[in-house]
Amino acid sequence: MENNFLVDSSFLSPAALEKKHRLETDPSSRADHMKYMEGMEVIKSDVCKLVMGEVDGYDYSRYTAADVQAALEREHCTVEDFKALLSPAAQPFLEKMAQRARAETSRHFGNTVYMFTPLYIANYCENYCVYCGFNCYNHIRRMKLSMEQIEHEMKIIADSGMEEILILTGESRAKSDVKYIGEACKLARKYFRMVGLEIYPVNTDEYAYLHKCGADYVTVFQETYDNVKYETLHLMGHKRVWPYRFDAQERALRGGMRGVAFSALLGLSDFRKDALATGLHAYYLQRKYPSAEISLSCPRLRPIINNDKINPLDVGERQLCQVLCAYRIFLPFAGITVSSRESASFRNGIVKIAATKVSAGVSTGIGDHESKYTGKDSGGEEGDEQFEISDARSLDEMYDEMSKEGLQPVLNDYIDV
Repeated sequence: MENNFLVDSSFLSPAALEKKHRLETDPSSRADHMKYMEGMEVIKSDVCKLVMGEVDGYDYSRYTAADVQAALEREHCTVEDFKALLSPAAQPFLEKMAQRARAETSRHFGNTVYMFTPLYIANYCENYCVYCGFNCYNHIRRMKLSMEQIEHEMKIIADSGMEEILILTGESRAKSDVKYIGEACKLARKYFRMVGLEIYPVNTDEYAYLHKCGADYVTVFQETYDNVKYETLHLMGHKRVWPYRFDAQERALRGGMRGVAFSALLGLSDFRKDALATGLHAYYLQRKYPSAEISLSCPRLRPIINNDKINPLDVGERQLCQVLCAYRIFLPFAGITVSSRESASFRNGIVKIAATKVSAGVSTGIGDHESKYTGKDSGGEEGDEQFEISDARSLDEMYDEMSKEGLQPVLNDYIDV
C-alpha cells in the first residue's frame, strides 16, 4: 500500500509567513474576488442576478406577525412568504412553522429518512479560507489516499450496510485532479448505489466526465452569499472567485448530473440573508431545470484545528430550526440534509419535522474509517479532520434509534437500469 502520509516538520517559511500576513492585513495584495481566473468557464445565466436582486433588497425587520400568519395560511409559499418566515417576526410562530413543515414533509416523503456517509479521500488545499481546518496555512497532517486505500475505505463502509457515499477532497487540483476524483467515482460504483461529490468547483465538461465515471450529484457550499464578507474570508486560491463558485451547480446540471445540493455555512455572515439566498438559488435553478433533483443543507460553524475562535454559537438551534422549517415550507419537494455537525438530539428531532437525509458513521478525517469502524490501529496513517463533529453515532445506532421513533431509515431507493 502506497504511503503518501505527510506531516510538515518545517511548516511555514519566513516568505510564506510574510505572504500570509500581507493577505490578512492588506486587501490590495489579494486577487479580485469577482474576476475569473484562467481556465474558469464563464456561463451565461440569469440565476445569480435573480437571487442577489432579492437578497440585496431583503429588509427582514419590516415583516410583521400578520405577514408570517398569512404565509402559514397560504397553500403555496411565495418568495415574499419565504422572506417573512425567515424574519425575526416568525420566531414566535416556530411551533406553527414546525407543524406546517411536518405536514409538508409527510405529504411528500412519508416517514422515510435517507442515510449516507462521507468519505474524505484527500485534505490538501490551495485556498486560504480563514474558517476552514483544511486551509493551506494550517499546520495539519496532510494525506491523499491511493486508489488501493480508497477502495479499502469504501469496502469497510459498504460492509457496514451503507449504500450511498459522498466523496470529498480538499480544494487542490494539484493533489486531487479531476482524473483522480473520476477514478474514485469508478471505484465507488463497485460498492455503492448512489455516489455524490463535494469537491472544488469545476467546468461543465469536467462535471460531464465525473458523471460518466459514476457521480450522481454534486454538493457545493457557497459558504456565504454576501460577496463583500466573502472577500474577507477567502483570501487566496480558486475558491476566492465568488461568481465561479455560485454557478457551480448550474454547470453540474449542464454536465448531466442528476442532482445538485446547495448550502451556506450559517454564522459566517447574516444568517437570514444567507438562508434566503440558499433557498432562492435552489428555487430558481429548479424552475430552470425542472428534472433536476434539488436538495439543501444547513450547516453551522464548527470548531476547527488551529482556530479556537470559531464556534457554533452564532446561530442557535431555534434559529436553525426556523431556517429548516422555512426551507421545507418554501421548497416542499426538496431534500434537506442535516449533518453530523449537529447534536444527536437535534437531528433526532428535526427528521420528524423537516429534514429528509442524515449522515451516519461520519469521519471528516482521511483514511480513518478502519480505526473508527473496527477499532483496528491504522498505524498512524491518517490525515487530520476538517472540523469537529457533534454526532458520532454509527449507522447501526442511528438506524435503530430512528426505527424506534417510527421513522423508516432508507439506505437507497434507486434502481439501476
